[in-house]
Amino acid sequence: MSNSPSSHQAEAIEFAPGLVIQNIRPPLSMRDFKLIAFDMDSTLINIECVDEIADAAGRKAEVSAITEAAMRGEISDYKESLRRRVALLKGVSVASMEQVLRERLQLNPGAKRLVAACQAAGMKVLLVSGGFTFFTDHVRDLLKIDFTRSNVLEIEDGLLTGRMVDQPWGDICDGDEKRRMLLETCDRLGIAPSQAIAMGDGANDLPMMAVAGLSVAYHAKPRVREKAMIAINAGGLDRVLDVLH
Repeated sequence: MSNSPSSHQAEAIEFAPGLVIQNIRPPLSMRDFKLIAFDMDSTLINIECVDEIADAAGRKAEVSAITEAAMRGEISDYKESLRRRVALLKGVSVASMEQVLRERLQLNPGAKRLVAACQAAGMKVLLVSGGFTFFTDHVRDLLKIDFTRSNVLEIEDGLLTGRMVDQPWGDICDGDEKRRMLLETCDRLGIAPSQAIAMGDGANDLPMMAVAGLSVAYHAKPRVREKAMIAINAGGLDRVLDVLH
């Protein structure tokens, strides 16, 4: 790639208001990338789904505090933090989750435009989430996403049990699993990780961002902004197109 990030070491600079770049020299060419991977909660969509489900159980403050600490990277064991949060969802109905999906979940600004632009350039799209298939399946269908990986909430008699279901690839989609899925998808497509873009906002996105050719932080936690090649601190997801042509 002509703009290989590793070949340019520079201080972070404000490329445009609310758009910070480091270790890249724009403009980058979309033709150099074949895959874009997105986190879902607070990246592609406007909410943290686990927090909104917890609202139905009257436990939003408790769950949100754990989520926030996990996203800042203050909880070293992400899997355990998610198990703790999901346990607090016990007894929430599927109807309540459907209400969250219907009334609260929205795509973040610029999501449709960015995904459409990447697809038009021939990129495949991957959604990797520490959230749940109940929501990722909806977003997948909405944006015609090619590949997804996320967690399955266990449901019995229309109610959450407070547990998750193990899947063939493992138990929980954490940061390490996001990284594995990105690399696995690159391998499946016959491309190098340097031909992938990874976008996220929380600490559990850092492993996949570290192996991608281009890493993008979207309204992210400080630790994530510091490590990303592009940090979108104002405006929509499609602001990455200011750097990527």
